[in-house]
Amino acid sequence: MTSDAGRAAERVARQSYGKLIAFLAARSRDVPAAEDALSDALAAALRVWPERGIPDNPEGWLLTAARRNLIQAARHQAVRDNARETITLAIEEAEERMNDAQNADFSDERLKLLFACTHPAIDQSVHTPLMLQTVLGIDAKTIAQAFIVLPDAMSQRLVRAKVKIRDAGIPFAIPERQILTERLADVLSAIYAAYGLGWDGLDGEGDSRTGLTDEAIWLGRALMTILPDEPEAIGLLSLMLYCEARKHARRDVDSAYVPLEEQDTGLWNEIMMAEADALLRKAGTYDRFGPFQCQAAIQSVHATRRRTGTTDWKALITLYRALVAMKPTLGSNVSHAAVIGRVDGPALAIALLDELEQRGIANYQPYWAVRAHLLADLGQSDAAAEAYRMAIGLSNSPAVRTFLTGKLQAVISRSA
Repeated sequence: MTSDAGRAAERVARQSYGKLIAFLAARSRDVPAAEDALSDALAAALRVWPERGIPDNPEGWLLTAARRNLIQAARHQAVRDNARETITLAIEEAEERMNDAQNADFSDERLKLLFACTHPAIDQSVHTPLMLQTVLGIDAKTIAQAFIVLPDAMSQRLVRAKVKIRDAGIPFAIPERQILTERLADVLSAIYAAYGLGWDGLDGEGDSRTGLTDEAIWLGRALMTILPDEPEAIGLLSLMLYCEARKHARRDVDSAYVPLEEQDTGLWNEIMMAEADALLRKAGTYDRFGPFQCQAAIQSVHATRRRTGTTDWKALITLYRALVAMKPTLGSNVSHAAVIGRVDGPALAIALLDELEQRGIANYQPYWAVRAHLLADLGQSDAAAEAYRMAIGLSNSPAVRTFLTGKLQAVISRSA
């Protein structure tokens, strides 16, 4: 295999997985069958492209190959004979749309699949993982890590959910407005989870997750086209843009990790932040404040440092209290404690961390990093060193591990 063909196959798989699954399963609603067909098509691409060259339309090539695989599979399974005609028709429709690059319906297919994944017949605990895998192509192991569950358990949940979509005939469609609003929170959570995975995958150009931030922002914009007056959808896009605007300041010229407070604000993308500001103001006009708007407001406070040179920590405490009240996740509680530690002292912040459920913190790297920092400020060097070691062991980022290792060595040096 030539490296060009391999990279092309990897790129189109990463960029088009969700689109192709959405097209292939749109009418049959058989997500597992669509995944199998696409997987075989990708394997064929890795065999054929090095010999015949990369096709002009890699997405179209994969869709055609997957279509053939789906039809072939239906032919070999008598039990699905009745579905063959439906599958064939669905694929022909999908291929027609795929070949029409100007067709606006193309972008809506993934949104339809997103809402299918949030159907009430599917266990709510698997809504976000299911969306991450079927729409964005994230593997079960990565999802399991993000949701702090065992990979096998996550895989089984995902398989059951996909079978449920097929057997229950759950439609791939944008729901009516009232239902759409009820299921919106799960969709927003999945999009933001995808953004977070992409954000965490900054290290390593070859990491397949780095493109997820763009995908998540694209989905956020697409969602706004069907929900232009939904403040939480607007807030989510604002939040992602604030974060994305700081992308090039998160590493220095040597690719070392740079904490938010130490970032060069001159590297922040002013245009992107201006759009985030405008979106947050627009969301505020609806007088329906929610968690994503709150998180965007927190980022807005940080962004203000670009103009003023200072951070309004009191405002951050107010916003984090609101966020914890609305959405008391482990992440929001740990961030709240970190800000409290900055304003009211590390002892009070440690007390807040001690109140969190021990079961949840064991594998949550930010908890241990924040705890280590607070303990170091209190002069409890041995406990701080232990917490730093936990944080280092839990981090998947080489740059973050190097940063934390430097902090650990500083604590050890001070206690020597």
